[in-house]
Amino acid sequence: MPTRRNDRRSKPEYQVKIAKERINILMNEAMAAQKENPEMSKRYFILAKKIGMRYNVLIPGNKKRKFCKKCFSFLSEGWRFKGGQARVTCKNCGQSMRYPYKPFRSKKKNKRTEHR
Repeated sequence: MPTRRNDRRSKPEYQVKIAKERINILMNEAMAAQKENPEMSKRYFILAKKIGMRYNVLIPGNKKRKFCKKCFSFLSEGWRFKGGQARVTCKNCGQSMRYPYKPFRSKKKNKRTEHR
């Protein structure tokens, strides 16, 4: 019997596990189908999003960023990187989205430690 209030609202662990597996399968299918059939790709993404909302499971960020937040179409082109931000514009609806990122920095050798 659940003792805390949140335990009564949360789904059983086996359902959450199945939901995560289904989300991963749908996201992989959506990325595979985006070239041949973009409408099916949108449908797969919408289904994955609905499953995530129902079972309170997050879609992995690296997969979520590949789809437009407004029209759910696949974002394959148009990424621009500047000043710690990645900006992408959707080709279908024109929605612009920004994501933070850390630019790659090469390791510099310290001059003080080289002479010692």
